[in-house]
Amino acid sequence: MRIPSGPGPESFQAFFEALDAPVALCDPTLRLLAVNEAFHRFCADHQVTVEDVARTLSSVGVPVDNSSCDVELPFAGKPGAVVTLSRRGDVVAVRARNDPELARNRLVVAERALLEQARTEGVLLDLGRSVAEAGGEEELVAAVARGVKELFPGRSFCIRITDSRTGGLTSLYAEGRLKEGAHEPLVLLQRAVEKLNLGRAALPPGRVTVLGEVPLLFVGSTHGVSAPLVASGQLFGAINMEYPEGLDADVQHDERVLLQLASQVAVAVKNAKLIDELTFVRKYLEDLLEKANALILVANRDKQVVVFNQALSALTGFRKEDVLGKDIFWLVPESEHLRLSQVIAAAIRGESVNSFETRLLSREGHEVRVSFATSSMLAHHGEVEGVIAIGQDITVVKELEKRIIHAEKLASIGQLAASVVHEINNPMTAVATYADALLQRSRTTPGANPADQEKLRKILESSHRILRFTRDLVSYARPAQDRPERVQLNAVVDMAVGFCEHVVGQARVSVHREYSELPPLSAVRANLVQVFVNLITNACHAMPPGGSVMLSTRREGQEAVVSVRDTGTGIDPKHLQRIFEPFFTTKPEGKGTGLGLSICQGIVENHGGRLTVESTVGAGTTFSVRLPLPVE
Repeated sequence: MRIPSGPGPESFQAFFEALDAPVALCDPTLRLLAVNEAFHRFCADHQVTVEDVARTLSSVGVPVDNSSCDVELPFAGKPGAVVTLSRRGDVVAVRARNDPELARNRLVVAERALLEQARTEGVLLDLGRSVAEAGGEEELVAAVARGVKELFPGRSFCIRITDSRTGGLTSLYAEGRLKEGAHEPLVLLQRAVEKLNLGRAALPPGRVTVLGEVPLLFVGSTHGVSAPLVASGQLFGAINMEYPEGLDADVQHDERVLLQLASQVAVAVKNAKLIDELTFVRKYLEDLLEKANALILVANRDKQVVVFNQALSALTGFRKEDVLGKDIFWLVPESEHLRLSQVIAAAIRGESVNSFETRLLSREGHEVRVSFATSSMLAHHGEVEGVIAIGQDITVVKELEKRIIHAEKLASIGQLAASVVHEINNPMTAVATYADALLQRSRTTPGANPADQEKLRKILESSHRILRFTRDLVSYARPAQDRPERVQLNAVVDMAVGFCEHVVGQARVSVHREYSELPPLSAVRANLVQVFVNLITNACHAMPPGGSVMLSTRREGQEAVVSVRDTGTGIDPKHLQRIFEPFFTTKPEGKGTGLGLSICQGIVENHGGRLTVESTVGAGTTFSVRLPLPVE
């Protein structure tokens, strides 16, 4: 009977389906129109199907309108059942009776269900502990796979974990034979997406698809269920479970348990991904500090070193393990302790220092100059828990400052020397002129003493030599204009030898020359002279008295090659790769700056050439200058 403004048909439909009693509706011919869930269970208890009941009802008499009757339904080879038929108009209601035997059967079924529920809850509890203890996504997937196999034996299943932002597959586990290409894209069941309030706009296009039915993933499966892994409105993957042919299972029960499992796993996956992300960020920041191209030092409030990066290790020679946990004052000389304590105190007060120059001790015992910018390191609650210092090595800068000052002194001496040379030239020119005049007169005077003529000739030669040397010295000392000119390479090498005569004499070595004829080339004369002066000087310093410097020039293709070879002790192979580095020198303190070869290499390369070295310990060293010749 339809009650005005009463419940609609949908409400009665819901009521019908929610009844615990097994009920079915038939038409006047007893053809089944609808059955509820309890009726399905009733059929299962009697080991028959709904179709079996329908066939049996077709042979039963129909009660008259507004009447009821009990009917026994016989089933072939199985216990029968008693049902009550009630007719109201064109609708016949069928209600199964719960006799005592059926009640006992239901108790057994209920007991089995409780045991199964307890087993399921135990497995889920163990799984919860396993996923909570998982150290990463791989361990988590393995734990879930063990749980699924225990909960659903005999089923094929696939666990897919995806990135919540991109939908990209990050982990895959399959138990069974997957169809080719079946694991992507991820297909979700439409009603599951709606039930979980998963917004379709948040699903990555091309990676995730929503359909009314999920396609089967495994070869030989007849049907299956799936559950998306959703936590906090984000999709983290899905679990698909499928049934091979011949497997008898309660699909609806399996789906409920699988959804419960998926909800638990989704939270664990989300937490695992958050932990992985935090671990990655922490590792990234640690690597950033460790491998940064800057000196980074961090000390806590107790002045203990907690960060000591690779740049500091390379500079000081101390390993990180040698320094971590030690007092920061252990790294600086005692004379710097007071200044350092003031900087640390300022950092603890929250003040920063932009430029703090100090010295650090090294493993070898010498000190290195550094410049740090310091700031406070704050804890999450805002309190200062330490000081962080970021800086750079200024040893080279300080060395350069010393060299610049030294160069300025040399420049002043050079200016003084130029004045001295000018003063020498005037009387020396007079000496040369008078010596030449006396020599010419002696030659024309009959009976002149030949010994006097020889003395006058030596005076004249020495005077010209002094004049030539002073002229070349002034030319060499004059600032180069970097204007190339056509020069004879052999003459440039000879000029360099002239400048090195005093070095050769002091070292008590000999110089041998072996020149080949070379065409003129374009170069800055003074710069090339500087290169050969440096190479000849180094060769003299590398030999004991009695050694030899061999100078040779030759042509190789379109290159002019000048070789400077000595018979010294050679260069240690471990030093050979660093020989052109600025400030690298094997000479004792105060005997060399380590800049000569670096400058020479720069000059040669600016001329389009190359400076190379070959050395054998105990057999000497050869430097070769290769310069391009003009195209003929």
